[in-house]
Amino acid sequence: MRLLITRPREDAEPLAALLRQRGIETALEPLMSIVDSCTPDPGLSGVQALLITSANGIRAFARRVAERGIAVCAVGDASARAAGDLGFGDVASASGDVEALAAMVKADRDPNAGALLHVAGTDVAGDLSGLLEAAGFEVRRAFLYEARAAGALSAETRDAMEAGTLDGVLLFSPRTAALFAELATGAGLSESCRDLIAYCLSPAVAEKARALAWRDVVVAAEPNQEALLRALGI
Repeated sequence: MRLLITRPREDAEPLAALLRQRGIETALEPLMSIVDSCTPDPGLSGVQALLITSANGIRAFARRVAERGIAVCAVGDASARAAGDLGFGDVASASGDVEALAAMVKADRDPNAGALLHVAGTDVAGDLSGLLEAAGFEVRRAFLYEARAAGALSAETRDAMEAGTLDGVLLFSPRTAALFAELATGAGLSESCRDLIAYCLSPAVAEKARALAWRDVVVAAEPNQEALLRALGI
């Protein structure tokens, strides 16, 4: 099996290494590049915890702020691991999506203990702030990075799709799935997707992926990388 990984390079490379250990060949096609924004560094005065909805968010925060003692509430296990790797000691994972993160915060945190700082990119999926503000929390948002979309598929990916040397594509976000569909269509590769399986992190990702006709669309049972790998049968 040979799979195309569409995640940003920072996430794609460790995933490729993991898949190689399990006997799966990979090709990298980062459809988003992560660029730090020019916004002021976030202040932590009155903040009880960080809200992290991607590993890119905690990486961007760590590049700007030396503090590692603040609590981190992460949407999933991958972002929680990234926080731990960066030296944050008080990390909790919701092991799910934005709704799961909001539920965990409401169960574990006190609205009177301080504000929550959502460290995010300029493109935010879901309404985490709305879910928590409805429960009485003050939510601040710091836009610390931008995920810039690729303008075209690489020559290597186009050649692989035309030659039929790929078996599937890993898609981790609705934005990435929509972009892949747009770029594949623009490159005249829509028909090539009929021979590929789209492996999608969630139903929302699958909805965008279905702009193309695939051999099959497989959706992870839970919105995390481990569940997506199980969907591969490994």
